[in-house]
This record gives sequence, structure tokens and C-alpha cells, in this order.
Amino acid sequence: MCIFALVAVFGFTRCNKDQASTQPAKSTLSIPKGFPEITFPADNAFTEARWALGKKLFFDPILSRDSSLSCASCHKQSLAFADDVAFSPGIENRAGTSNAPGLANVAYHPYYLREGGVPTLEMQILVPIQEANEFDHNIVDIAEQLTKHPDYVKMSLAAYSRMPDAFVITRAIATFERSLLSGNSSYDQWHLGDDGALTASAKRGKDLFFGPKTNCSLCHGGFNFTNYAFENNGLDTNYQSLGRMRLTGNEKDRALFKVPSLRNIEFTAPYMHDGRFNSLEEVINHYNDGGKNHKNKSPLVKPLALTEIEKQDLIAFLKSLTDYSFMTNEKFMMK
Repeated sequence: MCIFALVAVFGFTRCNKDQASTQPAKSTLSIPKGFPEITFPADNAFTEARWALGKKLFFDPILSRDSSLSCASCHKQSLAFADDVAFSPGIENRAGTSNAPGLANVAYHPYYLREGGVPTLEMQILVPIQEANEFDHNIVDIAEQLTKHPDYVKMSLAAYSRMPDAFVITRAIATFERSLLSGNSSYDQWHLGDDGALTASAKRGKDLFFGPKTNCSLCHGGFNFTNYAFENNGLDTNYQSLGRMRLTGNEKDRALFKVPSLRNIEFTAPYMHDGRFNSLEEVINHYNDGGKNHKNKSPLVKPLALTEIEKQDLIAFLKSLTDYSFMTNEKFMMK
């Protein structure tokens, strides 16, 4: 099913922002210091019961047609809820088509997928379920399966006062994913006043990152280290993927992809939409060289003339964005 059909079929999941509600932190929703409050859809306010149901579904392979894969199969906590392969395989080892992004702080994203074609987490849940190269399943059939499990029936009634259905499945998983908040890295500790949290190399890298020599922060700024814009960073002169043009049909959007967050980037390799780079060194070298020519390449991507020491300092700073507590937090583990 294409993105357009997905929106048409499941359009009722778009939240009314005028009716959305901001919830205070709960025991399972701990907002990091300095982060904004999270706005929840009016029909999916945060509750512990909804979170618990969403967590159970996130780890359950019942979502895939042959019960071989779960959301957690491609979004591993030890990897900041990303994967360590270029393309995560679907059921029957079917080849994936896009690198699985990390899920840290997805609660704050204004849209989802590499081309930004899905406006809410609730709608995004449907994508892996119905994609033939991922779960290749039907959410109506999944709901029917869940009704045969007394624990799911009980949890669904407690969370949404209704039997398991598409409404319940998408909203519960979205609730759990909104709790995947990461903001306790060495950089965060430094930002909150602990000067010793960053090494000398990381501090030099920080100055480079936010300075005019690299302009990294113009795209990777803010508390989540992304402006959520769509850019071409000069990976190729010709791209196999249409990027955002797949959604808009606009030639100006050809090979443009959503700018990713850099939080926990040390553990989310391989990098880029197609997972072509296996190390941060490769990423830095790409930007240092200025990328390849493409008509839609961002003017910010140009040769940087970094020294080897400056490259290592940048990498030290990027590694300071790692939140180890996020990747070892037991509340996110399925026991």
C-alpha cells in the first residue's frame, strides 16, 4: 500500500492539534531536563495502562504475518532503538528498502518516514505492518488474533475501554514509543552545568560543530540535534531512491531526505538513508570532501578542509551525545 492510500484508509488517526493535550511526566514518561513537554493527541492521552499495552505489542511478533518479527526486531534498545544493518530484513528474509532509524525522542517529530509522508506516530505504526517487505500483515487480522488472548483483551479494555482493534493497536504502540526519551548524554550533563562531563577533545569538537567552519548545527540543531527539514547532502549524482519526491511528485524534492537526529549516533550505524557508511569517520570524510554534485544538494554541504585532529574532535563530540542510561533502562525492556 502506498503512502497516499495509507493516509486515505487511516486518515482518522490524524490528531486535531487544537484539541491535543500536554501531559505531565509519569513514572514511565520521564522528560529529560531542558526538554519541552510532549503534546499528545486528544484521543490518545498518556496513561500507564496504554503504555503497558503498547510496550507488550512493541515486542510481540504477532504483528508480523508469520509471527517472526516484532517492532523490537529492527529497533533494538542496545542500539538506541535502531538496527545495525543497512536494511533490516522483513518476514521470510525479504530485503528492506530503507535504513531503520533510531526511535529516541520520536515524540517530538513533526512527521515520520524518510520522506515525511506520515504525520503522526499512530499512522506510522501501520507502515511496517502492511509493507510487504516488512511485516506483510493486515491490522484487522492482527486485531482478531489479539481477541483470542485474554491478557490482550483485559489490557485493551483497561487502556481504551474497547476490544483490541486498529484504533487500540496503533495508539498503544504510539504511546510506548513516545516514552522513548533520551537526554542524559555527557553533552546534556555539560549543558546542565557539569564542565567536566566533556573531554577537551569533545569541547573542541563542540565548538567546531556549532561554529562557522562546519555549520553542522544549522541542520542538526536544537535539543534533538535535527531541524526535521528535508535535504540532499550530496551522497550521489544519481539516486535510486526518489526521496521526498516519492510523496510530492515535485522535482525539487528529488533525493531529499529528512534530517535525522544525531543523538546516540555512536550506536546507530550504519548511516544515511541507505546505510552506506559504517563508521563516523566515513561520515565526517564525506562532509569534509563536500559531497557529490546534485542539482538539489544543500548549499551548506561543501568542502570543510578539516585537519585530522579536527575530524577526531568532531567525532569525540558526536560520541558525547550517547545516552548510555537510555540503552540500559530496564523500563523499556521486555522481561
